Amino acid sequence: MSDNINRRRFFGSAAMTLAAAQLSIGATASAETAKPAKSPVTIKPGANTAFASLKQIDAGLLNVGYAEAGPADGPPVILLHGWPYDIYSFVDVAPLLAAAGHRVIIPYLRGYGSTRLLSEATMRNGQPAAIATDVIALMDALKIEKATLAGFDWGARTANIVAALWPERVKAMVSVSGYLIGSQQAGKMPLPPKAELQWWYQFYFATERGREGYDTYRRDFSRLIWQLASPQWYFDDATFERSAAAFDNPDHVAIVIHNYRWRLGLAEGEAKYDAYEARLAQAPVITVPTITMEGDANGAPHPQPSAYAAKFSGRYSHRTIKGGIGHNLPQEAPKAFADAILDVAAAS
Repeated sequence: MSDNINRRRFFGSAAMTLAAAQLSIGATASAETAKPAKSPVTIKPGANTAFASLKQIDAGLLNVGYAEAGPADGPPVILLHGWPYDIYSFVDVAPLLAAAGHRVIIPYLRGYGSTRLLSEATMRNGQPAAIATDVIALMDALKIEKATLAGFDWGARTANIVAALWPERVKAMVSVSGYLIGSQQAGKMPLPPKAELQWWYQFYFATERGREGYDTYRRDFSRLIWQLASPQWYFDDATFERSAAAFDNPDHVAIVIHNYRWRLGLAEGEAKYDAYEARLAQAPVITVPTITMEGDANGAPHPQPSAYAAKFSGRYSHRTIKGGIGHNLPQEAPKAFADAILDVAAAS
């Protein structure tokens, strides 16, 4: 789930009722008013169940599995998923962007789907800077100099980091839940008991029992997260299973557990990322054109958009998507997500 300098962003525990997790954001923070550039086609959420093209490519430390759609010479858009989700969060978004002429790249992050670390000797590292460098390596491998990035959860944080550290590689960005750059220092700060309760699964992952439990029950665990994070999204078994297959990746558990332990300062990262993490710990302002988004029924606690609007110094606006939309916004509201990408890319 999404991380930032305020750990209250995480969704409520299983002890909380789903109804209590339905947070409504009434206000929006906006630095611009623009006429939306609507997608030329309309797709009902869940209309698509597969990607036309799945590929593999060596990129940096990884052999990356990714879906591709749209013309090869179109303006590139890279869509980044979160945990516990996968590329199918964008299965209805990709055709909308492709129809508008974009080249759409949707990679499995390290530890998901068909993406594999090339060497057994490579640390199964889930720290944020490592995942961000994977995106740069993928862009290099695909000979993409500059792209629009869009994502949610881990994917939004990764897009934020790439935009902050390598702004010359990012044309524009769409980020669900806003500004998600955090640090180990922030993760070590204790919170009041009610706030700590929201981190139930992260504390569980900090234990060996948690690692073994997630490994044994990763589908049950992930389904629970989906239900808590999107309490008004009534996904069917087939939808869940399409994504859950990505969690069978042999490195999935190690990378997920390392990610959450690293955030609490309970696991070391790699020294080669120290300089990046030091910069990120300063909560750098993002300069690229950005649209942030939020669902009106996101079960993951999150601040009002006004709390992070100042972290974006370029062309910026926020959109709250209504209609019972939860944490997995691209899959629950694909047209709204695609329209945001088209708008921010067209204005950049």
